[in-house]
Amino acid sequence: MTCYKMPIIIHLMNRTLTYEISTEYDGFLIDKYLKSQGYSSANITAIKKMPNNVVINGQWVHMNRKLSAGEVLTVNISEDNSSEKIPPVKMALDIVYEDEDIIVINKPAGLPIHPSLNHYEDSLANGLAYYYESQGKPFIFRCANRLDKNTSGLTVIAKHLVSANILSTMVKNRQFYREYYAIVRGTLAEKTGTIDAPIGRVDDSIITRQVDFENGERAVTHYEVIKGNNGHSLVSIHLETGRTHQIRVHFKYIGHPLIGDHLYNPDFEYMNRQALHSHKIEFTHPIAGSPMSFVADLPTDMQFIL
Repeated sequence: MTCYKMPIIIHLMNRTLTYEISTEYDGFLIDKYLKSQGYSSANITAIKKMPNNVVINGQWVHMNRKLSAGEVLTVNISEDNSSEKIPPVKMALDIVYEDEDIIVINKPAGLPIHPSLNHYEDSLANGLAYYYESQGKPFIFRCANRLDKNTSGLTVIAKHLVSANILSTMVKNRQFYREYYAIVRGTLAEKTGTIDAPIGRVDDSIITRQVDFENGERAVTHYEVIKGNNGHSLVSIHLETGRTHQIRVHFKYIGHPLIGDHLYNPDFEYMNRQALHSHKIEFTHPIAGSPMSFVADLPTDMQFIL
């Protein structure tokens, strides 16, 4: 891929959020109210610097103004800066859903989430930078659930600072449901189960992890076997925690490693990447508050094994 800079003038990313003040928030200061809606202190500080940032009855007001029940508060978010060191690169994006606050992508295996030393121009972030720039919009990469390069499936990117903070809080508070599909070696004795084993670094490695009962952090993985075939099992996995390489490490630990895993089971007879797919995500919309659910079918390489 080659970096392609489009001759487009970048405009502001504008998002207007409107809140009707209910009786329970009568007398709240605006900044305190916004925190109750999921805004962080950093969000509020940034919004204070934006033009016409908070408005009531068509008039700009200070953040320390008290609210009254029945009033309508409008927050105007304007962003004009873009993520540095993410050159826009034209590529196909499998967009599952998009609105003014979030975008859901079905990421193919082999595509890194963000640029790195050896993948400066071939990451999902590069493709999104081009997608935004082609619309004349600034781009800041704010990914809620990052996937490994060779893991396929669903990932969510926030489109502004408020939706990003709320999604991040959901993930931190385990309010963001993630279901993965994996193909593991062998037949599991139990059709459903929970792996509760702490995970830590291997000899201070930056990348490799292992089950470590002395120094590891608690990691909990729930699974259910969907079906087995040709000495392999298709497993549905729900993460209670989100440690680095958690699924890959846990299934190796119980003697059923993911096939094609170059770090933990370098057996490439059937696949040359770990057989792991982000199959389903469920969460509450960060702004609208509505339930969101998305499913991505198994990619062709994993279907072929079964």
